[in-house]
Amino acid sequence: MVDFQSKPHYGYEDLLRIMELLRAPGGCPWDREQTHESLRRNFLEESCEVVEAIDRGDRAALCEELGDALLQVVFHAQLEKEQGGFTMDDVVDGICKKLVYRHPHVFGSAEVSSTAEELDRWEALKRREKGQRSAADAVDAVAKTLPALWRAEKMQSKAAKAGFDWPDGSAVLDKLDEEAGELRRAAQDPSLPIDAPHGVKEEVGDVLFIAAKTAQRFGVDPEEALHAGCEKFARRFRYVEEHAAAPLDELSAQDKLALWKQAKQAGS
Repeated sequence: MVDFQSKPHYGYEDLLRIMELLRAPGGCPWDREQTHESLRRNFLEESCEVVEAIDRGDRAALCEELGDALLQVVFHAQLEKEQGGFTMDDVVDGICKKLVYRHPHVFGSAEVSSTAEELDRWEALKRREKGQRSAADAVDAVAKTLPALWRAEKMQSKAAKAGFDWPDGSAVLDKLDEEAGELRRAAQDPSLPIDAPHGVKEEVGDVLFIAAKTAQRFGVDPEEALHAGCEKFARRFRYVEEHAAAPLDELSAQDKLALWKQAKQAGS
């Protein structure tokens, strides 16, 4: 039994102490076995659960999930503290310094006239802080672990801020048509392996990349748009299955198409 006094209400320092006790001799065997690498997926999952609570508008769940996400931050900081690295105080100090540095219009004498100007200054300060000397450095710095559509959108956005962009939305849509045509030609070439240069795999990637650019150009979050598309497909598929006169694999293509059209007309 560890030396710990239960309380009716806990604070930030209590969380740090509990984490220390869980990792200490006599603490929790599972917690003592964890590493940065073993906790990697947990961090991603907890972050997704925070987002899901936001999407549901569930504030009670949001409070709980933010606690779970905070635990992940504290866990990683505790691992580093034990290894003589940084501490939770260093984490807090770092983010405080970053916020002060990147808000000179709040904590200094700089002035901004609009949100757009503020964001441009934020990007410039961020690049200087991270030693990014060019727009290519900024593009390369986009996290490779982001969902692919978000990564593509963010890379395109940074390139656009450097002046590398299509003149208008119509030109982006023309490029999307061009990439779709190249994908069609690759798919119709039986002599071209899927993984070959300009094969189906590469061309699918190009289509998705330009689709993300289309979203960025029109101010649409590509992940949100695709999730909405998935939900729409799920609703229509359920309608088709529930209204089919036989199992779907026994229906003709024409019958399935007719049911799909009915689902669309029904507002699914």
